[in-house]
Amino acid sequence: MPNDYYENLGVDKAASQEEIKKAYRKQALKYHPDRNPDNPEAEAKFKEVSKSYEVLSDVGKRSQYDQFGPEAFERGGRRGGGGGGGDPFDIFSQVFGGGVFDGIFGGGGRSRRDPNGPEPGSDLRYDLQIEFEDAVFGVTREVEIPRLEGCEHCDASGCEPGTSRSACPHCRGLGQVSVNQGFFSVRQACPNCRGTGQIMEKPCRKCRGEGRVEKRKKIEIHIPAGVDTGSRLRVANEGEDGLRGGSRGHLYVVLHVREHEIFKREEDDLYCEVPVPFATAALGGKVKVPTIAGAAEIRIPAGTQSGTVFRLKGKGVPNVQGYGRGDQHVRIQVEIPSHLNRAQKQKLEEFDELCDESVHPKLRSFLKKAKRFFKS
Repeated sequence: MPNDYYENLGVDKAASQEEIKKAYRKQALKYHPDRNPDNPEAEAKFKEVSKSYEVLSDVGKRSQYDQFGPEAFERGGRRGGGGGGGDPFDIFSQVFGGGVFDGIFGGGGRSRRDPNGPEPGSDLRYDLQIEFEDAVFGVTREVEIPRLEGCEHCDASGCEPGTSRSACPHCRGLGQVSVNQGFFSVRQACPNCRGTGQIMEKPCRKCRGEGRVEKRKKIEIHIPAGVDTGSRLRVANEGEDGLRGGSRGHLYVVLHVREHEIFKREEDDLYCEVPVPFATAALGGKVKVPTIAGAAEIRIPAGTQSGTVFRLKGKGVPNVQGYGRGDQHVRIQVEIPSHLNRAQKQKLEEFDELCDESVHPKLRSFLKKAKRFFKS
């Protein structure tokens, strides 16, 4: 069963970002493997709090965690959180100032990730606006995104063809240099090679040594029926290319649904307001109403009042997870006639003369309650 990330750090769900960082520093120092040699439980706990901090320290990931829980960040999670899998020692270094603190751990720091090894590409976000009907029925849309792809000129190496790399003389190929700060020594990225441990004989003229260039890519997005504003679709392996053979990132498409001129949506249910002539509401009859899939007909009884709601079962939005379909709720709005001609006014006056309190039960009830207020 997935862990509770807040519980791992020992903070409340309402904790501020500063409180989350403070809690991580405390837990990371307590369980760091260099302080707990040959203790697999401590190492597992260190990885656990690092993973929790990586997610909760990012506002976007934290929002997704609060909505979907830890399953979104576990391996094979259905929603593909796009996080929670970073190197715990890298996270530790970032929080504590860019390196492993030799002064804290007595120089026994863990070996770092190879600075020249594969590095995964970044995930990308694309905000897509779609029509109301497209959200209800699903649609396929083509989008064009800018992204970094491997440079073809240098085969993503960053070096001009025919040239190569050599070990950085400043850090002797380690990618890091030690800087003394007070009582401890901090390892930082080498400024000469920017932490790679290598320098180029001649950078590629196309990508300027980056190994990647920006290109625009057209991608088909399959939007399932039932999505809503805020829904996020994960398109695997359509993010940016990694460095040095690293895996490609993912593309996350965030949907924004335009408002509809007739229908309002609440979860999987639809709501609409239908004006009904005064005579039809008084005498009863059939009324044609719109649904998202076409016209439907409802029978309203005589004396139907304005505000009465009728439910059309199964005429709402399909659940995006496949759990059935919502309903449509039709609210009747009795329309009082306006702009009457002389003949129409005369008929209404005749009708009014024929009426007494028995045909207006609500008015009769109100007058009975308010009788004492009408005394002069």
